[in-house]
Amino acid sequence: MPLKLILANKAYSSWSLRPWILLAHFKIPFEEVVIPMDQPETRSNMLKYAPTGKCPSLHDGKIAVWESLAIIEYVAEAYPEKAIWPKGKAARAHARSLANEMHAGFVALRQACPTNFRRPVTAMALTTEVQADVARIEAAWAHARETFGKGGPYLFGRFSAADAMFAPVVNRFHVYDVPVSKPTRAYMETIMALPAWKAWIADARAEPWRIERYDAI
Repeated sequence: MPLKLILANKAYSSWSLRPWILLAHFKIPFEEVVIPMDQPETRSNMLKYAPTGKCPSLHDGKIAVWESLAIIEYVAEAYPEKAIWPKGKAARAHARSLANEMHAGFVALRQACPTNFRRPVTAMALTTEVQADVARIEAAWAHARETFGKGGPYLFGRFSAADAMFAPVVNRFHVYDVPVSKPTRAYMETIMALPAWKAWIADARAEPWRIERYDAI
């Protein structure tokens, strides 16, 4: 029985992208169920799969896992041959630290630049708080690449859970035309060239649902 991943709209759900792009990139078989946000039945439908009433959640038979990072850890444990985390002890510890920083932080960026994978690339004014988040992310990416990423174009050389956790930030930087350094832009282009990324974008653009409060930004 394949894994089942419960998602919110691909156009707007950063948290859903994280486990989805990981599973798709590593070619781990899974089925998906998309539950559109901002509908009268949204919460009740999501509660069928997760006690939080939110997406994403992963189902492996009778086992249910919710929250993106918990799902990623579950997949890493279930598929150790996929090297979802970097193999080296120091690199793996660093990758987990960055993934957790992403999971818990960067509130200013999240609030000012909500995820919208259909948004036309258009710049917007950034507050000092957002600029600070951008600076920290750029510094984190640069340090990971310099310290652990010389074996390939991703944060830790090969694509890993850390890249999956930061994938929605790539979209935010891109569609809000955030000024970034050349190395940051090169990393963004690497992520956006992934077949899994392109498949997600295509699905997002094909969705019929629209949420005006996001599209208006």
